[in-house]
Amino acid sequence: MDSLRHYFAKFSAYFGELHRRLLSVARVFGLSFVVGFFLATPLIKFFVGYMAIKNVVIVTSSPFQLLDLAMSIAFFFATVIVTPFIVYHLYAFLRPGLHPVEKRTFLSLIPVALVLFFFGFSYGFATLYMAMKMIAQVNLSLGVVNYWDIGRFAAEIVLTSSLLGLTFEFPIIITFLIRAGFTNVDFLRSKRRHAAVLVFVFVSLLPPTDGLSLVLMAAPLVAIYEVTILLNARKKRRILLT
Repeated sequence: MDSLRHYFAKFSAYFGELHRRLLSVARVFGLSFVVGFFLATPLIKFFVGYMAIKNVVIVTSSPFQLLDLAMSIAFFFATVIVTPFIVYHLYAFLRPGLHPVEKRTFLSLIPVALVLFFFGFSYGFATLYMAMKMIAQVNLSLGVVNYWDIGRFAAEIVLTSSLLGLTFEFPIIITFLIRAGFTNVDFLRSKRRHAAVLVFVFVSLLPPTDGLSLVLMAAPLVAIYEVTILLNARKKRRILLT
């Protein structure tokens, strides 16, 4: 019991700082959620107008569906806004224990992570839009009228695009694991086939499930895996030469 008290006393300062930073993040999230909720109406109008597909009617299936959609938009908006604050507080919390090289590496990876997420989200959004247009035309050729539920329609597009945006962060994770010594370039090369299979399995779980969309979403992820190996191999060679 005394050892437990000693442990908590030793790290009480860190727990207090962590609690303070978590409260700060929670306040930003709550404020962003409220702002996102009030922005939901123009965002829904923009989304429906931008995603307008010929011969497709977007409908609601319940009186409260738009309210649920507004809550989902507010949550997504707050998550996007609060993420940079989480990264900042994480860096500020870890900064005293980081070496100068680790600080520079951490700061340099932040803009790269944001760019990769934006690129992955945009790519997924565009791919899904093209896939939806193709599906609508196929349905129409079969004599099926396209009445699409706005909740599922928006949720599938935003969720799939967000997950693709997160998977585009894999180069950063892999690079960190290599620099931390948990893996190496040779191991990644030997497991490239396994990685490709895992990518296709992951993408196959995301909507839509047609073959063309599967290839269009999986191909850049496989390419990113190869580019990550190439970049880290070059960095390794430069280190050995110096």
